[in-house]
Amino acid sequence: MSSELVKARKKLNSVTTMLKKGKYMTAIQGIHDGLILLLKTPTIKSERDEFEELLKKVTYSLSTDAELRKLYPLVISYEPGKERALLDAMRELLQELQKVLNEEVQDDMQAILGRKRDGLDAGQSLLDQEDWDGAKELFDALVKEFGSDTDLKADIADRYLNAGRFKEAFHMLDDALRDDPNAIHLYNRIGMVLRKMKDYDTAEKYYLKALSLSHSDEYLHYNVGRLYYDWRKWAKMAKAAEAAVSLNPDFAEAVKMLKFARKKMAE
Repeated sequence: MSSELVKARKKLNSVTTMLKKGKYMTAIQGIHDGLILLLKTPTIKSERDEFEELLKKVTYSLSTDAELRKLYPLVISYEPGKERALLDAMRELLQELQKVLNEEVQDDMQAILGRKRDGLDAGQSLLDQEDWDGAKELFDALVKEFGSDTDLKADIADRYLNAGRFKEAFHMLDDALRDDPNAIHLYNRIGMVLRKMKDYDTAEKYYLKALSLSHSDEYLHYNVGRLYYDWRKWAKMAKAAEAAVSLNPDFAEAVKMLKFARKKMAE
């Protein structure tokens, strides 16, 4: 028996096991691929007889699988010599299963988004009530459930930031950075949080890291200038503002910042 027919036999022999495991796409794909190998490979009578028996066996397994029948109620049959018709049926079945799979994925995604949204709303309500411990417990549970979702962590951090809970915002953003260490927007947010906490040295380190990843963002340079304004480092503030203005001459706030920094330097 040729290597191609050995592969085909292996694929067809795996179908019943895959069905028992509920792996319907894998099972149908096995029949589909096995048929293609069979159709393109010359066979002798004994090999043909073996494959006809195999195909009768696997199509019987398909037709009697109760769960598969719920997904695809049409009768799946096979007659020797009509392998191409069976191949067409397998292609149709794969398409139907893919539709079902896509619908299930969409349903799962909607359910996940719903849980996130409900959790965020509930946490926000606790923040509004100044129930800091309750909000932290809920947000921590949400993060634990959804693992390395950096957008979720950034959203929670923004809520902490708006509530004036800077330390919680910092820890949430720092956790998000461990998941995505090249996320410029996270460094930018952490810099802003640390600036509000008056931890200027650490804020500068995060901003410089962000600039090392993206030097062509005028708003990032402007935010660095805001740090130096609070820190009263006028020369560095002027340099940041100059960078922002050079990237966007129409950036009015950066132009004002540059004029202000130069005025302070001249005093």
